[in-house]
Amino acid sequence: MSMTPKQLKTHIFSVIISKVEEQDEARRSEALAEFMSVTGTAGNAAETVADLIPPLMHDLYEKWITLFVDRLLETVDARNIELLCDGSADNNAALVLAYIMFLESARMEKQIDADLREHGLKAADSDLGDVAANYIRAQMARVAKATRDSEDDTPKGNA
Repeated sequence: MSMTPKQLKTHIFSVIISKVEEQDEARRSEALAEFMSVTGTAGNAAETVADLIPPLMHDLYEKWITLFVDRLLETVDARNIELLCDGSADNNAALVLAYIMFLESARMEKQIDADLREHGLKAADSDLGDVAANYIRAQMARVAKATRDSEDDTPKGNA
């Protein structure tokens, strides 16, 4: 059964957004505090970024995931994408990892910076945007690691 482009978009978007939203508030706060302590961010920057990231990031994650899905559908044959949309844990992990690699591209690094600037997080006289951008990258790396780790723990094949 062939999937329509809309079905492919919906499937890929839901797989990726579910991974991004997997963290609950306590885990997010803990990760943010850990990130801030590692980066040596001083003052109340951690609280400020924490206040901005939840509502702001959800909108931006949706935008970035949509950019990824659109680019994927532009560059890869739909039949090949459809193979990744079977709902299996391995293929869901592959989609998430492809998304994270997309975020790490030079094009997306510029897009992330532009989006943060547009939302008032990046200003010439403030490091806050850089902290938020670095936090996003760190969280995506964490999602990638968790995805790879869970993929490694998944039994392969049928016995």
